[in-house]
Amino acid sequence: MATSAPTMPKRVVAEFLGTFWLVFAGCGSAVLAAGFLTPAGVHLGIGFLGVALAFGLSVMTMAYAVGHVSGGHFNPAVTLGLAAAGRLPWRDAPAYIATQVVAGAAGAGVLYVIAAGRPGFDATESGFATNGYGSHSPGGYSLVASLVTEIVLTAVFLFVILGATDTRAPRGFAPIAIGLSLTLIHLVSIPVTNTSVNPARSIGPALFAGSGPLGQLWLFIVAPIAGGLIAGFTYAALLGQNENASPLELATAA
Repeated sequence: MATSAPTMPKRVVAEFLGTFWLVFAGCGSAVLAAGFLTPAGVHLGIGFLGVALAFGLSVMTMAYAVGHVSGGHFNPAVTLGLAAAGRLPWRDAPAYIATQVVAGAAGAGVLYVIAAGRPGFDATESGFATNGYGSHSPGGYSLVASLVTEIVLTAVFLFVILGATDTRAPRGFAPIAIGLSLTLIHLVSIPVTNTSVNPARSIGPALFAGSGPLGQLWLFIVAPIAGGLIAGFTYAALLGQNENASPLELATAA
């Protein structure tokens, strides 16, 4: 018996849950656990590797949990890249993107409430897991270096998503490939930009961290979207096109 596709309200609820979890868990690992020191001065933090894994695991777990409902984008750059590749109708993109941005802000808001429960916490001073270049880059990397990093890594991320969800790929493993890809992306680029590749992930924390991150937010909107569109428009020409694509089965990720 054939089943009907999920309605748009169900799809945006799935996108909200997935994006909320991505921002809360991924940024939460950076804000709460990356550099944790005990009162005795013992470092028990998870570091860059732990943060990278947290982002990858957040996407993988929600892709399995709700990817069958919405496609599991959780990222405006992914939504636009999939639309460019013909995996999602363009008319559906605005609802997805609006939901992702709101969910990212909600995830960052809940994280702020928790983080502010520690005496002396200051979101502006700590950076609150925001993205940045120059003086706001963890390693002091320039605007150009940050721009190239975000465009290239988002494009690679979309190529992984499009390839892993192609009907020619092994079925059922896409969330694992996508989650590990996002982990690897973070391992490469946390020192450069603190890793965005996702405008919703960047917008949420920036709302709570003052004028510095907000002033640089444009790059982390423009660059991931550019990378996503580059991959979306070129995937079929470079690697061929699946013949029997089902949009809700062929879209999972961060």
